[in-house]
Amino acid sequence: VQLQASGGGLVQSGGSLKLSCSASGLIFAHYNMGWFRRVSGEEREFVAQISWSGSRTNYADSVEGRFTISRDNAKAMVYLQMNSLKPEDTATYYCGAAFTEHMQPSDDVFDYWGQGTQVTVSS
Repeated sequence: VQLQASGGGLVQSGGSLKLSCSASGLIFAHYNMGWFRRVSGEEREFVAQISWSGSRTNYADSVEGRFTISRDNAKAMVYLQMNSLKPEDTATYYCGAAFTEHMQPSDDVFDYWGQGTQVTVSS
């Protein structure tokens, strides 16, 4: 199984970025997908998740209303549209795949992880 995250970069505060994550080696439509982030030296933090069908989403309070998670099962892709970015959004962002019946905002339930993509928001 491979998850490949991309789309990170340097952006000014208030700007936007769209992260992408491609998946291979798994039946993508069977997995809930999520985005987490980690600041160096800290624990990985939940950002957003989407159900296998795309019908349900869940967001961290800190990104609600600014970030949007979506997926394309035909392309085995999951996306994170990030708007109104803030310096505190600076982190390495990881996509994950969870083979679970119910969505949980915890990295404990995720089976596979991508390598991460760096997002830096300047003030």
